[in-house]
Amino acid sequence: MPTDRSPSSGWSRRSLLTGAVAGAGATGLGAVSAAALGAGDPRFSAVQDEPRPGVKTEPFHGARQAGVATLPQAFCAFVALDLDEGATRDSLRRMLRVLTDDAAALTQGQAPLNDQEPWLAENPSRLTVTVGFGPRTVKLIDPARAPRWLRPLPAFSVDKLQSRWNQGDLLLQLCCDDKLTLAHAQRVLLKDSRSFASVRWVQDGFRNTVGATPDGQTMRNLFGQVDGTANPYPGESDHEKVVYGQGGFTPWIQDGTSVVIRRIHMNLDTWDEADTPAREDAVGRRLSDGAPLTGSQEHDEPDFEAKGPLGFPVISSYSHVRRSRSENPDEKIFRRVYNYDLAVSDASGQSRSGDVSGGVSSTGLIFASYQSDPDRQFVPIQKRLDELDMLNTWTVPIGSAVFAIPPGCQPGGFIGDALFT
Repeated sequence: MPTDRSPSSGWSRRSLLTGAVAGAGATGLGAVSAAALGAGDPRFSAVQDEPRPGVKTEPFHGARQAGVATLPQAFCAFVALDLDEGATRDSLRRMLRVLTDDAAALTQGQAPLNDQEPWLAENPSRLTVTVGFGPRTVKLIDPARAPRWLRPLPAFSVDKLQSRWNQGDLLLQLCCDDKLTLAHAQRVLLKDSRSFASVRWVQDGFRNTVGATPDGQTMRNLFGQVDGTANPYPGESDHEKVVYGQGGFTPWIQDGTSVVIRRIHMNLDTWDEADTPAREDAVGRRLSDGAPLTGSQEHDEPDFEAKGPLGFPVISSYSHVRRSRSENPDEKIFRRVYNYDLAVSDASGQSRSGDVSGGVSSTGLIFASYQSDPDRQFVPIQKRLDELDMLNTWTVPIGSAVFAIPPGCQPGGFIGDALFT
């Protein structure tokens, strides 16, 4: 069965979900509401020993921002903001302080002071809010601190980028196990920011909801593929290097990282035309369980030298799993991806290969990749995929953005405060 491997530190997917490590617990508001809604009713006497998912929390304050190494929640909203034309360093500081204070409250199940629907904050459902800085934001704070990689990615031949999904000055990444809680938090934070910035784009995504799949199962994308097998999970030996630059890269700031967000359109109409052997040949893995074509389990190491009865490689040179691998140990990323599926008006017919519209689906992947240095980690991988990846037959990148993720903050501080000193 496909699994998100448990980190070597002893954390498990289940322990994270139950809050054994991440400081999960019911807030006062949540506890009161549970009682008010009948938690003591005998009809609810069979409730599990562990807290219900709605009252679980993830810590907000700390050296690093939550939402990167955090076990992925069921829903996300990536929100890019453009700062007002007259934005200054001082106005940005005020904005970040307001956003930080309200995000800190919301993630712990507490309503901010200006929340006109405070009861909607009572079920935090592992809400996290992660803030990222685009080039203009870092330059406003301190141009000398801007990392060299904080710029748009180079052009790739497979791209059909649409400006409505590109870049932005500030990123708000909201992730949550409950869609209602997420929508409310997004509304509160956008009200906070509207005096300072305007919304450039919003990308909503989803995975399986809590309890829909067995604990630890690796997510699937809407091609039906197991997505995220080769990933340096928190607690594994190379996670710190890949994400935070420890022992291999020079971090742009201590406990900071970067995120590359690629919006990838998936053409389900043409994917439907391929049979299972053709799909597995393109991916290099079995669709049923994610195992490499040379293995029996999802996390078996692919054997790129193995030959079939006719002498051809079992895993083709153009397969996605082959093209995404590198002999250079620096060329690794940490992926935390979500599906998207938008309503299509007047849907009919079929789209063709390379189309980014038409047919009955507007479906794809919000590919969020975290790494210490996109130039040295993400770009080389993408170049190989751009040159030769059979999956390009069915996928088209339509959006691209790069943000610097600053460190976390302590109580009384605000996200990004280390850059203002």
